[in-house]
Amino acid sequence: MKPYSDIAELIETLESEIKLRTEQITTLKEVPQSFNEQIIFKYIDTCSTGKTKDFVRSLGVKSERGSLFSSGDVSKLIKAGAEDISPELLAIARKVASMKNKNGNRR
Repeated sequence: MKPYSDIAELIETLESEIKLRTEQITTLKEVPQSFNEQIIFKYIDTCSTGKTKDFVRSLGVKSERGSLFSSGDVSKLIKAGAEDISPELLAIARKVASMKNKNGNRR
């Protein structure tokens, strides 16, 4: 939580956080609209590029290069995004990746 100068500012900050969390929850409750979104949801669920890669491979999907899907492909999708991934969902995935990089494998 960021510093505040009075109760009113604290309330405003907390209400803003509630709004953000509510929007994130709404995004996470949505059904994936594309295969790329399905990959991103799986990454958010597992917090693992390796497990996400295994999921994609189990479906028989190959990368754009025509080879087996890799953890690097998952990372690239999170970093670069794609037109068929909602910006809100991508922001959550990037936040998860950032948390993982800072704190190890904890969520």
